Amino acid sequence: MPLTSKQRRFLRSRAHSLHPIIQVGESGLTEAVVQATDEALGHHELLKIRFQQGDKGERRAMVAELCQAVRAELVQEIGRMAVIYRPAEEPVLQLPAD
Repeated sequence: MPLTSKQRRFLRSRAHSLHPIIQVGESGLTEAVVQATDEALGHHELLKIRFQQGDKGERRAMVAELCQAVRAELVQEIGRMAVIYRPAEEPVLQLPAD
């Protein structure tokens, strides 16, 4: 489910006040990080993730791999932070229509 620019803008505004729940450390993207992210998305829908290391290309690759592993959409990536979204079975956030 690709997000429209209007939906991304809405989710970015909601994520602004969030604190990172997941932190990817020196070990990079491990199975434990993927599992923790999947569980957190089940509870929160919208997550902020902090990456502790790696250059811009490595971080982008890790974010893409993580999104694919947990079936989430990338909302925003700024520096060492990324925001991802996956709707819950009973969505709490009502995304705006196109």
